[in-house]
Amino acid sequence: MVFEFERDFVGNWQCIPMVVRYRLDTCGIKLKLTHWQALPLNQRQWLVDTPCDTLAQQKQYIQQLQTWVMGQTGQTAKEILVNPVWLNAQEIPPDLAQVIPLSQWQRLTFLQRFALVKLSRPGHDHRNLPLALQEFGLETPG
Repeated sequence: MVFEFERDFVGNWQCIPMVVRYRLDTCGIKLKLTHWQALPLNQRQWLVDTPCDTLAQQKQYIQQLQTWVMGQTGQTAKEILVNPVWLNAQEIPPDLAQVIPLSQWQRLTFLQRFALVKLSRPGHDHRNLPLALQEFGLETPG
């Protein structure tokens, strides 16, 4: 699953796609872009294609990723604590509260909410946020 607003790097996977970022956050792993780009294309493609929904799948995903990252960089990816605000359909994160209403937030998938959370964070260039809002069929106030 790759969003339309990410299509410019499909195939070469120079950037980490949202589906992989979602899986990494689900597993509590912070992968540096330099580590991602050090992986061969077939390994990046595996990370895009491989499900990571069950605890067993998550364990396999983490083990495989850490093996590859260690092999390419001599380091492991950092483990992180994650606050999965995208899982809460009843409350919009503050950075999005002025962008979309709760009723629209509630009808999004976990992955769509995750993408909006990531694209709206302070310090992010927000270049793809309007594209994501449009792709998800959301109307912004004003």
